[in-house]
Amino acid sequence: MGHEITDFQDDVLDASADQPVLVDFWAPWCGPCRQLSPVLESLAEAADDWTLAKVNVDDHQEAAQAYGVRGIPAVKLFHDGEVVAEFTGAKPEHAITKWLEENLPSEEKSRIEKARALLDEGNHEQAEQQLWPVLEDDPDHDEAQVLMARALAFKDPTRAEALADAADVADPGLRQTRDGVQTLTRLLTLAEDPSDLPDGDGKDAYLDAIRALSDQDFDTALDHFIDVVRTNRDYDDDGARKACVALFTLLGEDHPATQAHRRTFDMALY
Repeated sequence: MGHEITDFQDDVLDASADQPVLVDFWAPWCGPCRQLSPVLESLAEAADDWTLAKVNVDDHQEAAQAYGVRGIPAVKLFHDGEVVAEFTGAKPEHAITKWLEENLPSEEKSRIEKARALLDEGNHEQAEQQLWPVLEDDPDHDEAQVLMARALAFKDPTRAEALADAADVADPGLRQTRDGVQTLTRLLTLAEDPSDLPDGDGKDAYLDAIRALSDQDFDTALDHFIDVVRTNRDYDDDGARKACVALFTLLGEDHPATQAHRRTFDMALY
C-alpha cells in the first residue's frame, strides 16, 4: 500500500537510495486520480522491489513545482534520488505493469548498461565480466548475446559469431552491432584461409586489410579497406565498405581509429 508522505526528502529522495519509489502526485478533487490510485496501491501491495509514496499536490506544492508537475495524476519513478521514468494521466493496470517492467531498475539492466559503456571505452574484458552473469541466468537474452558477441569478436570470433547468429533483435542499433560482428568474424576467418576471396582489382589491399584486422591494427586495416572502397567498391560484394562500417560500429565513435578514419571513409564513398 502507498502512504501519504510527510517529508519529500526523507520519504522519497532518501528512501529511493534503498529501493525505487513510485510517487503518485494526486489531489482529492481530481477524478482521474481517484481512478488511478487504487490501481497503484494494488500493484504496490503485491510488489517487493518498489514502494509507493503518495504526494497530495495541495499539501506539497513546492515538491510538485520542483518536479514539473503540471497535470495530475502524475506518476514518477525515483531511484537514487533521481526521476528515472514518468507518465501523466490514468492508465489501466496492464499498461502500468508493462511500464514498470520496462523502467524498474534491476541488476540485469545495470549490468547491460555498464557493459555498453565499457565496450564504448574499448574495455572488452570488463564488459565480458558484466555480461556473463546475465547470460548464465538467461542464455537467450538477445541484447546480452549481441553485446557479448561484440566483446568477444577479436578474442573468440567463433563464439562471437554463434552468439550474434542466435540473437533475435529488433532494435536498429543492436541489429547494426550484430551485423558488424558477423561481418568482422567472416573477415577474421578469411585471414586464416583467404582461398574463398575472389580475384580482381583490390584483392591485395583487401588481404592486407584483413591481416591487419587479425592483428588488431585497426588504423592499417582501415587505411587498406578505404583504399579498396576508392578503387573497387564492388570487390567482395562491397566488402570493404561493410568492413569499415563494422569496425566503426564495434570500436565505437570515440575510438581513436574511428575518429582518425571516419571522415576519410565518408569522402571515399562519394
